[in-house]
Amino acid sequence: MTLAVAASIIVGAAFLLAGGAKLAAGKAWPAQARALGAPAAVAPVVPWFEIVLGALLCAQIARTVAALVAVAVLLVFSALIVTQLLRGRRPPCSCFGSWSARPIGWRHLLRNAVLIALALVAAFA
Repeated sequence: MTLAVAASIIVGAAFLLAGGAKLAAGKAWPAQARALGAPAAVAPVVPWFEIVLGALLCAQIARTVAALVAVAVLLVFSALIVTQLLRGRRPPCSCFGSWSARPIGWRHLLRNAVLIALALVAAFA
């Protein structure tokens, strides 16, 4: 297995887990997403988008494009986190549904940075 394939599978698995956990959270997820600053119309689509993106990455389908989309999504998620932190707000992360109920913090940005780096490896290695 090449480094790019391994990185793609790791990032894909993270997206699959995140999307599945959000769906498992049921009606709690859209409220949690709004607390993070996501538009109400986008929240119901996010878990499904994450699952499709994760599946593409794990299956190595259009890996470069999927990995770059993952980078863009992770940058948007990071921007939402930074915005809340700069406003002094620390809502629950909910990045992985009810499994991630801890308030957002800089460690969430570190996690996203690692996933972004892996996605870039998946795209360009």
